[in-house]
Order: sequence, then C-alpha cells, then structure tokens
Amino acid sequence: MSTSNPLLSELPHREIPGTYGPAFFGPIKDRYDYFYCQGREEFFKSRIQKYDSTVFRTNMPPGPFISSNSKVIAVLDAVSFPILFNTDKVEKKDVFVGTYMPHLDFYGGYRPLAYLDPSEPQHKALKSFLFALFTSLHRKFIPNFQSCLSELFTILENEISEKNIADFNTNSESISFNFVFNMFTQRYPSESPIGSSGPEIAKKWVTLQLAPIGTLGNKYIPSFIDDLLVHTVQLPFCLVKSDYEKLYHAFYAMASSVLDQAEKVGIRRGEACHNLVFISAFNSFGGMMVLFPTLIKWVAYGGEDLHRRLAEEIRAIVKTSGVSFIGLEKMALTKSVVYETLRIEPPVPFQYGRAKEDLVINSHDASFVIKKGEMIFGYQPLATKDPKVFVNPNEFVADRFVGEEGEKLKKYVYWSNGRETDDPTPDDKQCPGKDLVILWCRLLLVEFFLRYDTFTAESGENTGFGPPVKITSLRKAN
Repeated sequence: MSTSNPLLSELPHREIPGTYGPAFFGPIKDRYDYFYCQGREEFFKSRIQKYDSTVFRTNMPPGPFISSNSKVIAVLDAVSFPILFNTDKVEKKDVFVGTYMPHLDFYGGYRPLAYLDPSEPQHKALKSFLFALFTSLHRKFIPNFQSCLSELFTILENEISEKNIADFNTNSESISFNFVFNMFTQRYPSESPIGSSGPEIAKKWVTLQLAPIGTLGNKYIPSFIDDLLVHTVQLPFCLVKSDYEKLYHAFYAMASSVLDQAEKVGIRRGEACHNLVFISAFNSFGGMMVLFPTLIKWVAYGGEDLHRRLAEEIRAIVKTSGVSFIGLEKMALTKSVVYETLRIEPPVPFQYGRAKEDLVINSHDASFVIKKGEMIFGYQPLATKDPKVFVNPNEFVADRFVGEEGEKLKKYVYWSNGRETDDPTPDDKQCPGKDLVILWCRLLLVEFFLRYDTFTAESGENTGFGPPVKITSLRKAN
C-alpha cells in the first residue's frame, strides 16, 4: 500500500532506520559486507535484525566508481515490496540492473525496453509490438518446445548411459538457445555463423553487463583483487563486440519478417533488432538458463512421492485433454510446483525504482516516508519468503498453491516484476513474456513425467546463472 499522505496510513509512522556511512567509504564497506564478509542473505537479514525493520537505508553494489550514487531504501517484506510495481509512483528509467547502467554499446546505442520507463513513448511501442509478436507465434510454442525437450532428454539419457551422470545445465542451455532463436527466426543457429556457440556468446554478453553486481566466484582470488577487477570499473563492450555482432547480424538476417512488422508500427529496424537480441539472449535465454535447473533442483528434492503425484496428474489429464493449453491449466499440482519454485528461488532477485514523488509505504507494522528522487530497492527472495504471509517459508512445499487457500497466495509471488495474479500491459513494467515462462516450466514438467517415473539429481549453490544440476539417474515410465 502506498499513499501520498502519511495521515491516511493506519499504521504508526516510523523514520526509516539505517545509515549510508561516510561518503565513498560507506558504500565500499557495505560492498565488502555484501560480497565477502557476510554474503548476500546475511547482509540483509543482519540489518533486519539490527534495525528491527524490513525497511531500512543501505548502500547497494557496485558503488564507487561504477555507480555515482549507491544509496537505496530496501523494502524486504511482502507488503512494502509491491511499491516497486507501481509505475505511477516509481520511475523505472535506467534501473534494470541496479544503481548503474551498462554502456549503450552493449545494445547498439539504443536503450532497450528493459531500461525504459512506461512514461516514455517508445516503451509502449516496443512492448505492444512484443505482445503482438507473441500472439502471432502462440500456436508454435508447445510443439516447438516439445521437440527441443525430446532432444534434451535423449542427450541426458545418453550421457547417463556413458558416464552415469549428465550435466543438465549445459545441455538445457543449448536446447533453450536453439528454441528461442527458432521461435523468432523460424531457423536454427546452426544455419547461421553463430553455429553451436550461441549459449556461450549470450552468457558472455550478459556476464559483462552484470559483472558489477557479482563476483568472479573463484575462492583462490583474494577478495580485494576480486573487488578491484569487477566492482571498480565496468568491463568494456569490446571484450564481446565481435561475438555480439555475430548475434545481431544473425537475427537481422533471419528474423526479417519480424523486423518488417516492427517497421510497420514505426519502430526503426535496427532498434527493433537490438531489442530482439536483448529479449532473446537476456530475457528469454537468460531466464531459462537460471529457471530450468532451479525447477529441476527443487523437484528432485521433492523425491519419489512428489514425482509419483506429478506423473499421475500429468498422465491422467494428458490422456483426456492432450498436451494443450487447456490441459496444462487443469494441472493443479504441476502449476503449484512452478509457482513454488518461482517463490522460493526467484530467477531475478532484485528490483529497483526511483520515487517520482514523496511516498508513504507500509510494512506489516509501520509506515515510512520516502522522498521524491530516493532509490527504492527490493530483494525479492526475502519478500517472497515473508514468514507473515507463508507458513514454513524456507521450505519447498509442492502443493502450496493448490486449492482455494493456495490460490489466494499467488498474489504474493512477485518473480515477474508484478504479482502473479496480474497480467502485463504496455503501460507497466511486468515481464511481457510472463505467461510464456510459466508455460515453458509447465511443459518441462509435463514432458519429463510423461517420459520418466522418477529421477535423482545433485545440485550446488546458485552461481547467478542458476544452480549447477547433475542428473544421476532417470527411470523411464513403463
């Protein structure tokens, strides 16, 4: 809840606790706490405990010298977090990755849709174009993805047969990139100069953009060296320039019909193509790269009982409704598993927005004034594991969203830069492909449990590109 008048809030008013510390050194200290001394989760949880508040002031990486202003107001509960969805109150211009923006060279000199505020005319034009594009392709989503999944499962089976273990991430990344490229071009990367290098090119391009909010992840590199290399100067576009040009020219040549449609609605062809690359390589492929292994990890943790229940539901409904949009919508447990995965480990953990006016936001137990121009930051994994909303919030509960009470909880699933119960529009910042992501996750489970009764897997800590998952066994359905 937000309002422009603190007198309208029924909760007691409280000054926002926390401090930014001294100029220059305060942001660096917080950066070291965040990356090296405490780690991400403890960084936030320790401050919640210290201030007895889920709303507080702090600095967010990268800080000096990449970001000129690292000061944020953190909102870390299910009540305060949604202020970030209200684009009447919060500006989303150039804050997609945080308190800095990668150089425009990464996007051909254009600001892509993700960095535009809905108040900017080009935002509506680009997002409306995407909606029209998705609508024109919707009949191909299921059969094309089924074909890619069949290829993935065959590869996994062969690796397990040969090595007794299969790398889910690498193989799923390959089929995901092929699927996304084919979705927009009706061709495969193998027919272009990209060849089989698409996933590596896309990951390298994304990594250079996100480096200031990550680490090298090498335990043998001292923290001060790691910090110097990735948090003080942005890595230059020239390191990926030739690869990105391959990607861009492949889409430019092979997605000509899509680009023709963009020109018809007034979008420049080059701008449309750079946005298509961003949507394909960053949003779609990048999302799949994180979300698919996360989904498999949590389903693996569910064990044989969950696998049996999923298989029974999926096979019974497919028998009567086929693998169809109607059939997928009937699969209550399958849907719940996807929502629970998005809740417990959302693929995009951060949201940012700048207050367009003086605001009053509420947490569960207090109201706070945010001044015009202040940056608001949300760490989603804490908001979607809010113990005042979810019972056993840190546990994966497969059927959490089943039934009438489960349906009520869907509004607290925030992974798409909006509530799960909301539909994206050209006038908001909710992910335009929200429903496609849900569809692909459901299809992954459906095709998996049509083919297998159960499986086992090993997984590690999320590296930023999803948790590493190794499939150790697959038991085929009779």
